[in-house]
Amino acid sequence: MPPLDASIPDLLRLVVVPVFGWAAWRDVRTRRIPNRTWYPLAALAVALLAWDAWRAASGAVGAPEFFWIRAGVSLGVVAPLVLAFWWFRAFGGADAKAFLVVAALFPTFPSYLLAGWELPLQQTRLGVFSLTILTNTVLVGALYPVGIFLRNATAGRFSSVMVVGKPVSWDAIPTEHGRLLETPAGTTRNGVDLDAIRMYLRWRGLTLAELRDDPDRLRDPASLPAEPNPPGDGAVETARTDGGAVAEAVPDDAPADDPWGAAAFLAAIDHGAYGTTPDRLRDGLDVLVAKEEVWVSPGIPFVVPLFVGTVVALTYGDLLFGALAALGIA
Repeated sequence: MPPLDASIPDLLRLVVVPVFGWAAWRDVRTRRIPNRTWYPLAALAVALLAWDAWRAASGAVGAPEFFWIRAGVSLGVVAPLVLAFWWFRAFGGADAKAFLVVAALFPTFPSYLLAGWELPLQQTRLGVFSLTILTNTVLVGALYPVGIFLRNATAGRFSSVMVVGKPVSWDAIPTEHGRLLETPAGTTRNGVDLDAIRMYLRWRGLTLAELRDDPDRLRDPASLPAEPNPPGDGAVETARTDGGAVAEAVPDDAPADDPWGAAAFLAAIDHGAYGTTPDRLRDGLDVLVAKEEVWVSPGIPFVVPLFVGTVVALTYGDLLFGALAALGIA
């Protein structure tokens, strides 16, 4: 392979490729990315941003005002936009942290020379590389529901939620990620999170199979354990362990009219359960003990399109700008 010619800062920025690749693999497998993943990248981003700012201030680069404009857009527009996406739950916490790293690490387009090709191939007039990564990621992520729809249509699985979900056998639920798309009344886009189901089962010390074997008795809040287990955080890999904070005991004055003990569970744990309400949890449990197959939204492990969008940005460049240029608009 021909040697890659680039400045030291731009070469150091390539470390995001293996890190994002590992994070994408981890996101698919567990939907959990440790916070420590982002600390070295954040430190590198701050160091390189300071390096580039010093070079711009000392006149070591041509047209330093363009650096300041692009850095200002990346940190003052892209970063707050990412935080807004996180606030409105369009992004998860790990996704937001990764994009904040991108905003600080890539305020301007890097430049690489490989086998006579200057990469990225497709530049933009504004020249804010973090914005290119963001738009690439959104475009790649938009292919995900298209793929889900085509897969369901090809298999003859038709439903009002076939664009966002897939049918899953009940016995696969304990190891699935995502959100239930069904209630006893029909389909929904805002069912219970499967991590909350795992937390609940762990809290009660039950498996889903045991719940299905005796639903009438276990629906009675009198069947709740006097000393519940730590609920954990609902992650698949920790759902079978004893880790996590100890839950409070079921209160003596717990309401009798509390099917499945859903309200008691949410009152007893020492943290939230992914926005779950007692009614939503009850609906989910009622569906899971009655149906052999349920529709589940696997969600988008957004670090995956981020990884792909970053690799595309570093090689081809800006997908949106390239498409607009091809149409003669840009």
